[in-house]
This record gives sequence, C-alpha cells and structure tokens, in this order.
Amino acid sequence: MDVGGWLRSLGLGQYEAAFHDNAIDAEVLHELTADDLKDLGVSLVGHRRQLLAAIAALRPSPPCSGTPTEPRPEEGADLGASAAGAGGNVWLGTLMERTATCLRTLR
Repeated sequence: MDVGGWLRSLGLGQYEAAFHDNAIDAEVLHELTADDLKDLGVSLVGHRRQLLAAIAALRPSPPCSGTPTEPRPEEGADLGASAAGAGGNVWLGTLMERTATCLRTLR
C-alpha cells in the first residue's frame, strides 16, 4: 500500500513527508494512535480524527464479528448434528467454526 497516495486520497497530503520520514508503512499505519499522530505533527484534532477513522476502515474485521450468512434454522430444527456429518446443520456448523476461530485468536 502506498501510504503517501492514501494520505493524498484523504486530502491530507501535507502529512506525507512526516509519514515517510518516520518510516510509517502499511504495517505500522494500522497501529497508529492519536498520540502517534500528534508526534508526527498532525496538530489539528479534525485531521487526527479523520486519519484514525480512515485507519480503522483499513483494518480487517475480526473473526469474531458477525453471524453466519446462511438463514437461521427454523425453531425445532435438529441443531445437534455436526456440519461435518452427513446432513449436518450448516448454520450451526458455521457458527461453531467462527466461535472456535475467535477463541483461537484470543489465546
């Protein structure tokens, strides 16, 4: 990702040199805080807020967010079957997989 181009696309190209001089690349960008932005010379609160919102939008959604996209089963449906088994409940299996992934990331 071209951080300078990203800054220009936000209308904040005046900070491009400061980001470059401080070795802010795509990896570091995701970790920036309001204090970091102050240290980079972003003195206007509005610009810091704009940058923090744009940085947050770049971050991938956590694996724990959302619910399965398949429709939820009707009440009374067999929810005990594993999705891996023949005729398993896909919605429950997907939910179980997401929960397991979420738990692994919290370790």
